[in-house]
Amino acid sequence: MADEPLVLGIETSCDETGVGIVRGNTLLADAVASSVDEHARFGGVVPEVASRAHLEAMVPTIERALKDAGVSARDLDGIAVTAGPGLAGALLVGVSAAKAYAYALGKPLYGVNHLASHICVDQLEHGPLPEPTMALLVSGGHSSLLLSTDITSDVRPMGATIDDAAGEAFDKIARVLNLGFPGGPVIDRYAKEGDPSAIAFPRGLTGPRDPAYDFSFSGLKTSVARWIEAKRAAGEEVPVRDVSASFQEAVVDVLTRKAVRACKDEGVDHLMIGGGVAANSRLRALAQERCEAAGIRLRVPRPKLCTDNGAMVAALGAEMVSRNRAASDWDLSADSSLPVTDPHVPGRSHGGHDHDHVHEVSKENLYS
Repeated sequence: MADEPLVLGIETSCDETGVGIVRGNTLLADAVASSVDEHARFGGVVPEVASRAHLEAMVPTIERALKDAGVSARDLDGIAVTAGPGLAGALLVGVSAAKAYAYALGKPLYGVNHLASHICVDQLEHGPLPEPTMALLVSGGHSSLLLSTDITSDVRPMGATIDDAAGEAFDKIARVLNLGFPGGPVIDRYAKEGDPSAIAFPRGLTGPRDPAYDFSFSGLKTSVARWIEAKRAAGEEVPVRDVSASFQEAVVDVLTRKAVRACKDEGVDHLMIGGGVAANSRLRALAQERCEAAGIRLRVPRPKLCTDNGAMVAALGAEMVSRNRAASDWDLSADSSLPVTDPHVPGRSHGGHDHDHVHEVSKENLYS
């Protein structure tokens, strides 16, 4: 094995089949097959549709990633896969595929955590993560504040959403405004032409007695929906751009305020933002403004690496290999509620002996 491990990562926690290949902290390939169009008519992700889409896309996406990276599957030093959290059926497709490739190739298998992967992907953009790093992860399924002192073994939850995640709220408000799915990108687009101070929407869980680092967007979502309904009931035109800008401002105001507060309270001078909502232009701008004022260095990957992708899984897998973390056993299973405190799922033997036999099996050309 070279000093910098060559690792393939598979991500299927939701509606995108992602396959990434990295060598150390260098991204070689990031292939994605999205099923978002298949879910658009339902206004959200349908688990069974996502699972079937993963099945159809898996092998072609892996082959495309290998071709883009210019490497052979036999050159790999390991296979990493999202073991959770996520949609159970979708996760099972990815885990099953990773097991098949790892077994046939005689390579170690690493089941890793989706949230920890979102943090680790920043290494592909800005180099090794400082330890400790505060991470704000915002997506359709998660709004979390996490403190990482070792991305492979020590990730501590500081706060999380108690109801709707930020991305989920974007989708729901976009649906009320008849803007389509997914809601994040389209609201961001309309908000650029609106007034963020036009409507005073509430900021959830920001009172003096509220949890310092937890989030709540359900009340905001309801407030926005009722405001829109009242306008329509009165026969008035809904100012879509101002509503989008005011709603978006309420979300990013809370996210950035709590993230900066957590950094100050914990004495951490680096904030990393990841997840699909991290692609939001206003979130990036306000976070940069507030971090600069607080003397905190902000790290945000480019938008393509913020959404779910195989590169982030490969990045965490490469880190596992580099730090000699134990590979997963062959009975690795998908865990839809895998806690972030488990950055990866190590094997029981902790010695990698389970893979010795597989190396012998691979010599029989199970993979061609």
